[in-house]
Amino acid sequence: MSDIKFFTGEQVPVEMHKVRIVQKLNLLSIDERLRAIEEAHYNTFLLKSREVFLDMLTDSGVNAMSDRQLAAMMFADDAYAGSETFYRLEKKVQFFFDKKYFLPAHQGRACENILAESFVKPGTHIPMNYHFTTTKTHINRQGGIVDEIYIDEGVDPKAIADFKGNIDIKKLENLIKEVGANKIPFVRMEMGTNLIGGQPVSLENIIATANVCKKNKIMFVIDASLLSDNLYFIKKREAKYKDWSIHEINLEISKQADIIYFSARKLSNARGGGIVTSNPDLYEKMRELVPLFEGFLTYGGISVREMEAMCVGLDETLDFEVINQGPQFIEAMANELTKFNIPIVSPSGGLGCHLNAMEFVDHIKQEEYPSGALVAAIYLISGVRGMERGTMSEVRNEDGSEHLSAMELVRLALPRRVFTLSQVKYACDRLAWLYKNRHMIGGLRFVKEPQVMRFFLGELEPIGSWPEELVKKFKEDFGDSL
Repeated sequence: MSDIKFFTGEQVPVEMHKVRIVQKLNLLSIDERLRAIEEAHYNTFLLKSREVFLDMLTDSGVNAMSDRQLAAMMFADDAYAGSETFYRLEKKVQFFFDKKYFLPAHQGRACENILAESFVKPGTHIPMNYHFTTTKTHINRQGGIVDEIYIDEGVDPKAIADFKGNIDIKKLENLIKEVGANKIPFVRMEMGTNLIGGQPVSLENIIATANVCKKNKIMFVIDASLLSDNLYFIKKREAKYKDWSIHEINLEISKQADIIYFSARKLSNARGGGIVTSNPDLYEKMRELVPLFEGFLTYGGISVREMEAMCVGLDETLDFEVINQGPQFIEAMANELTKFNIPIVSPSGGLGCHLNAMEFVDHIKQEEYPSGALVAAIYLISGVRGMERGTMSEVRNEDGSEHLSAMELVRLALPRRVFTLSQVKYACDRLAWLYKNRHMIGGLRFVKEPQVMRFFLGELEPIGSWPEELVKKFKEDFGDSL
């Protein structure tokens, strides 16, 4: 059903759902958008929702729920302790992952906090395919060191590889020899890699990584927040598993890990999260931190209504016609941008379409935050809000110098079942115009820089008057058009 062919030969993903409820959008004029981005201090996180036309900031907690999820939310049991809703979710999670123990938490970063508190000690090393911002911060706060052991193709936007999120097994083995297995509390694998283009991990690589961990008696932890996309890519790109069901693939993945954690804001299209394991000792070690940081063990900071939605969402994640929608729409957007020669991360991954800012605005130095400048320019000329994923998202070196990111990306997330193809085409059209006028975009500098996770709340200003010049050029070319 997902491989629908058009008589005309056109390749277009067909929505496998119909729209029953709509939400009105608002597109400000370009003068109003200039005022809005100025008031947001050129940080798209600080824009108000009412100022945004198409919100491609993230797919976290903003995916469209199904009718079955919304209906299930009315069935919730809101008891503080011993809620029947929790036990329904626990049973569903056990079926989904085939692991005995489930600890609820309000979202993925809460799980990371519990993992870091439980296992990370000063001077320990945590190898991973690529860090995520919150993951690295939680590990660093406990005195741990993040070691990124991605394959070389992972940080090359132009490299064509089916699984650019893979761990480099040789690098992992060398790191274990160098620092010692006793200095590594766990190896973390993110499925897929958020900061380098939502790139997936192969099941072959998951098994190989697990084998290295078992050989060296090191715990293997999987971040399954973006699991649904990864399941799709394994079935489509890994020939050995093309005839396996989604659940069979998922159980094979789960079997390799000692601990799996996830954000339900991504996995299951609800709002919550959790940690699963079959090891009673690991469970007991983490268990006492849930009431301390999250809430009682039978709600863990999650609304019981969202728990009911998670139950249905996990079921829907095992439906290929549900999980294929995100990657197929992202691929369609990537193909459209490629027609205009706009530099993107190839092949398209999950989560969203990723622009290669290093090439898009190659005249802007990394110290002047090319990804941040580009994402601000995109909002200015279109009302589309994306996210900076580059040097601005890194942490400064101890001497105060910039830690230059391996990649400078702008992430244009495509929340599941939210946007139409005409809206995607609008975004691509505005990006085509911006790419033609890319040399007008200048850099940014911080005027207020938080010490922790500066990309969330930092305030910046443009270097020069490039925003006003861009507005002037837009008006010349588009006239009164929004």
